[in-house]
Amino acid sequence: MSEIEQTTADNAKSGRYVLKKTVVMVGMMGAGKTAVGRALAHLLAVPFLDSDHEIEAAANMTVPEIFARDGEPFFRARETEVINRLLGGEACVLSTGGGAFLSPQNRTAISTYGVSVWLNADVELLWNRVKHRDTRPLLRTKNPKATLEEIYNARVPAYSQADVHVPCAPPVAIERMAERVVDALLLRPDVLEQVDA
Repeated sequence: MSEIEQTTADNAKSGRYVLKKTVVMVGMMGAGKTAVGRALAHLLAVPFLDSDHEIEAAANMTVPEIFARDGEPFFRARETEVINRLLGGEACVLSTGGGAFLSPQNRTAISTYGVSVWLNADVELLWNRVKHRDTRPLLRTKNPKATLEEIYNARVPAYSQADVHVPCAPPVAIERMAERVVDALLLRPDVLEQVDA
């Protein structure tokens, strides 16, 4: 059993945390929303969901295929539908695509029914994580690093409106980042409560 699985089992047995609202991970591609979100869900002993995965399952297509066939506006509309549906379910950790939080409609829904957590990583860290992958439709350009920088600069004002900010400064191990998110959420008793074992 891994350390995270053991911690999850211990938390579940002890009922160590009570999550009162869905935690929505927001931020740039490569910030670690899915990886940290999974680890966070394990720590809190709650379900983990990924909005992109839910869209892909409903469409029976990958996100890049949806972008190519139907365009970004179509994808964003489906994304909003999925986020609203998932916010209406039980409290969980929800990872979203990098563009989801740009929509004022999504930001309002997330702040009303959940809590947004911005994993704030700088461009160099993001580039090191995404440069060897070809699964990012927005980076299929002649100069993907410059494109990443443009996207970053355009999106930071929206991300900065998140309810909780967690910097992705070293050390950036997944487990440590999940612990940082827990620490930040514990400052919000309306979202997360630690209970005695």
